[in-house]
Amino acid sequence: MAKHFLVALISTGYFVSSTQAGAEVGTESQLPGAPSFVVPSAFPTSVFSSYYLKPAATAEPQPALYDPILNITFPLNLTDPTTIPNATDDPVYYPEAVGNPSNTPPETLLQNALNEVKDIIYNETGLSSNCSKCIAALSVGKTLAQQAPEYVPDALVSLCQATGFASNTTCRNNYAPGSWGAIWTQVLALADVTGSDGQYICSSLSTTYCPLPSAAPLNTTGLWKPKPANATAPKPSGQRKKVLHLSDFHLDPRYQVASEANCSSGLCCRYTDAPTSQAIFPAPLYGSYKCDTPYFLALAALQSIGAMTGTNGYGSEPAFTIYTGDLVSHDAQNQMSREYVEYTETSIYSMLKSYIKNPIFPVLGNHDSTPENIDSPYSLPGPLGKQFSWNYDHVSSLWQHEGWLSKADAEEAAIHYAAYSVKTHLGLRIITLNTDFWYRSNYLNFINTTDPDVSGSFKFMIDELQMAEDAGERVWILGHVLSGWDGTNPLPNPTNLFYQIVDRYSPHVIANVFWGHTHEDQVLIYYSNNGTMQNSSTALTTGWIGPSVTPLTNINSGYRMYEIDTGSFEIMDAYTFYSDVNTYSSLNGTGPTYQFEYSTRATYGPSISWPEDAPLNATFWHGVTEAMEKNRTLVEVFNTFQGKSSIKSPNCTSDACAQAKVCYMRSGSAPIGRACPQGFASVQSPYLGKNF
Repeated sequence: MAKHFLVALISTGYFVSSTQAGAEVGTESQLPGAPSFVVPSAFPTSVFSSYYLKPAATAEPQPALYDPILNITFPLNLTDPTTIPNATDDPVYYPEAVGNPSNTPPETLLQNALNEVKDIIYNETGLSSNCSKCIAALSVGKTLAQQAPEYVPDALVSLCQATGFASNTTCRNNYAPGSWGAIWTQVLALADVTGSDGQYICSSLSTTYCPLPSAAPLNTTGLWKPKPANATAPKPSGQRKKVLHLSDFHLDPRYQVASEANCSSGLCCRYTDAPTSQAIFPAPLYGSYKCDTPYFLALAALQSIGAMTGTNGYGSEPAFTIYTGDLVSHDAQNQMSREYVEYTETSIYSMLKSYIKNPIFPVLGNHDSTPENIDSPYSLPGPLGKQFSWNYDHVSSLWQHEGWLSKADAEEAAIHYAAYSVKTHLGLRIITLNTDFWYRSNYLNFINTTDPDVSGSFKFMIDELQMAEDAGERVWILGHVLSGWDGTNPLPNPTNLFYQIVDRYSPHVIANVFWGHTHEDQVLIYYSNNGTMQNSSTALTTGWIGPSVTPLTNINSGYRMYEIDTGSFEIMDAYTFYSDVNTYSSLNGTGPTYQFEYSTRATYGPSISWPEDAPLNATFWHGVTEAMEKNRTLVEVFNTFQGKSSIKSPNCTSDACAQAKVCYMRSGSAPIGRACPQGFASVQSPYLGKNF
């Protein structure tokens, strides 16, 4: 659908194709590089120094990967597709046991807790609502977590299976101690389960239990100095530089060529899905729509970047590159381990270093840890606060090793949850954020939910922004999980505070904000006064969500390049590139093709008569949303590009869908996004919104 639709759009003037673009040198339609690039079929074996198994036309490579930080070579059985580990020896952390005055044996405490919860569930206690039952059950769980913490995972598995909450296998995998069982034990022991924390926990389990709480009142008194009067963005220099934006590689070193690529659940293209002789849709060498990124695709993308973006010649290198998180594949949690995370971090950063010149500024994504999604604030008691320091130490040391961060900046990242603040050689300051501390699936966020900055991450950010303001610096903020859109990914209270931070330090300090996570090409706008009045004069800053390299799920592989002004550090144009994953099963003796998809300025600028020398700032994007309200064709253009021109993307032709898209684009926090019509946010599956 997508390609035929775009051909029709060319004649309407809403889209500049790769053949049209560049016809007039020096105009806004000029291509930054080649219109397309056919990746060589030969695997670039020199990218790794040695291999357990060399790449072949029917098999992914298995590099013998050396970690320069840990001083180890990772074993083959860690990533061998036919022997994926399903257990780990990683440390498991429990809260310290407190109180058991009757000295009841822990086995008895476990059985008593199970009986009490079952009585609550089956209405033996007189509680009428699902929410009250859930809160009561949490109270029982809290007692067990405090008195016999190591028995809580068994209780969770037992209850999950007895109630049919999930399949028996899923219950075991999700609530085993080394998965999320010990994490949930920490939550139960330390959360205020009868207050706001309990409401969040129950809502996360199912919105049929308790509704998601609204954002708590926010008091920003004393958090920052008064905003300077008439704060405005600096003037442009007229000089431009190129910046790459990569995101969400999700490397799958366990990818099995010719295995089932269209499995019914979980991550496909794995040996365990079906024997290769029985695969209905055999996994292509370069990837598929229900699979993560094999080595062949990861390196195909990297090989294409220089030619596509015009950054492959001497003196034309990107000024720097941003990577907005998620390195690790979407494995089941029982297949994850610290070693697997460290392997992936080492591999991807090494590949990036091989192909991209000048500094790369990465952030951690929710998958870049184990258990996935989880990071703990230092405020948790005892060893619980430092249980993920192994990862911060590892990535910060890798960033220093690759030459992207100085020793001092790497040390800062190690103690700030892998977040840092650095000034680039252009004078732009980059401040990063570990967004796991507002991600809905980081269960440790359910402890002390009334505090929007439990981790202290925002205090660090505010301090850095204030110093930048005092020094007259411009800032880009990088993170992984977006702060808004439809409001389903982040939690309300932290993103509400972040929105106020953006308001306070925009437009004079913060030039742009960048996210990843959704795998889609999206954008959101931050307004003054918490978005209570949304118009061109209140639009402050833009949040750019970068497209993913992984095609999971039902989207094409892609990346982006920005042209930025070196005085204002505004974006003057954004070019997006993609590879059609639907063609991978029919490649014959060649690698995949990456091609120019669109120029943001050329695609949307004409619809609002945007001046050629004006930046693509929040005012620009607000104007685009106003044009989308009047022109459904423009909405369809945005919808098509959201999935990187995937044939799998649903159409967005109804009024309800169009209105929802505009609302999402104007939503920079979870509370604002939650107020939008739901069901039209992602192009990875059919829309479920009302009146579609």
